[in-house]
Amino acid sequence: MKVGIIGAGVAGLASAVRMACRGHEVEVWERNTYPGGKLSEFHLGDFRFDAGPSLFTMPKYVEALFELAGESPKEHFEYDRLEVVCKYFWEDGTKLSAYANPEKFSAELENKIGVPKNVLDEILRDSQRKYDIAGEIFLEKSLHKVSTWLQPKIIKAMMMIPTLDLFTSMHKVNSRLSDHPKIIQLLNRYATYNGSNPYRAPGLLTVIPHFEYNVGAFVPKGGMNQITRSIFELAKRKRVRFNFGKGAQEIIVKDGRAKGIKIDDRTISYDKVISNMDIFSTYKRLMPKVKHPERTLSQERSSSAVIFYWGVRKAFPALDVHNIFFSEDYKAEFDAMSAGSIFDDPTVYINITKKYVPDDAPNDCENWFVMINAPYNNGQDWDTLINNARQSIKEKLNRILDINLDELIVEEALLDPRTIESRTSSHQGALYGSSSNNKMAAFMRHANFSSRIKDLYFCGGSVHPGGGIPLCMLSAKIVDEIIHE
Repeated sequence: MKVGIIGAGVAGLASAVRMACRGHEVEVWERNTYPGGKLSEFHLGDFRFDAGPSLFTMPKYVEALFELAGESPKEHFEYDRLEVVCKYFWEDGTKLSAYANPEKFSAELENKIGVPKNVLDEILRDSQRKYDIAGEIFLEKSLHKVSTWLQPKIIKAMMMIPTLDLFTSMHKVNSRLSDHPKIIQLLNRYATYNGSNPYRAPGLLTVIPHFEYNVGAFVPKGGMNQITRSIFELAKRKRVRFNFGKGAQEIIVKDGRAKGIKIDDRTISYDKVISNMDIFSTYKRLMPKVKHPERTLSQERSSSAVIFYWGVRKAFPALDVHNIFFSEDYKAEFDAMSAGSIFDDPTVYINITKKYVPDDAPNDCENWFVMINAPYNNGQDWDTLINNARQSIKEKLNRILDINLDELIVEEALLDPRTIESRTSSHQGALYGSSSNNKMAAFMRHANFSSRIKDLYFCGGSVHPGGGIPLCMLSAKIVDEIIHE
């Protein structure tokens, strides 16, 4: 078959590899001049930055592509497991190192904040139990195919739904697992991994810590962009054709089938069309004349982000690859986002790849990827919000680290909901498509295929199973299986 793919984000790249490994003729169209979408890189002076996702879990989904192609993953893509998943900082001076080794992390919690060692064990057991029951099934299979629901594993999982905390909030589950406010706050932050609010998102999301601690958090050698680079090079070895700086104008639909893609006012015919573009933009921009699934497209958007890329002329031994500086009032922070604003004391995340990639910054300098959660773009006065946030972030970091950032920042760039939307076609700058603030959110995401238009398929973070690198990779796997079932 001849397969046309719209978008060279990580899911589009994975789809290209899978289609090529099936022996199909594959062509990818990308309006940007580079692959990867959000998972790309850029330079500021002597500093290199990963532009988007900074956390890498479940590397087996990347390795699966090389194995599918008959190649050894280790020859093309290398990574290390982090000894410290994240460092946490609070205004009262508390500092925690979240060791990847649960025993060490348990000891850290007991020594630093007096949490009994068995608490973390119970948290991780609960997280793994939920994954074992439902994770693999609901993440790796289409929820929109009858064949999925007839599998014995699915039937068993459905019988276990009352034990999966689907009908209570993530915050309530975390409060049940521990009564320590700092542990609750630490666990609540995992809701942000798919752009959701822990006080509204279903308790099933407490499955997320399983990925970081029971499986591991990793860092690719060369930085996160090596994920993009390695899959891109694999696709080229499989003879996938890439067209950069060429955005799709329209998906050609005739007699209920996707027939091709319009590029530069010319139509190119394909047997199958796969869109890695945000699902909202796919319908609204590329198929304006077909009937849209308005209920799906009108779902609440996920959160977005404001990211400052700072080249800092100082090394900070107390910081690691991943660092969190918590807000004093976490609920108020999410309430502000729900109201379309940014809290005046936001939780600050700092990613520093220089810790593992020495060439990412000059000697005695660091490349800081500084991110706060932000609402999706709904016409706010972003210039004012961003200026205020920048000041709040600097004041917070100055207090906790006892520094003066105004004297240390030598390079700076900005990414906000407006530029996220313009660069990646993510509707309203939402990082993960729709939010998971509804107990049925997983079932309400758009399917990986069109029920109305044959030969049209969808991958990426805005469709099932969701956002983040592992889930985007799985969306490509699901599309592959649907096309060839």
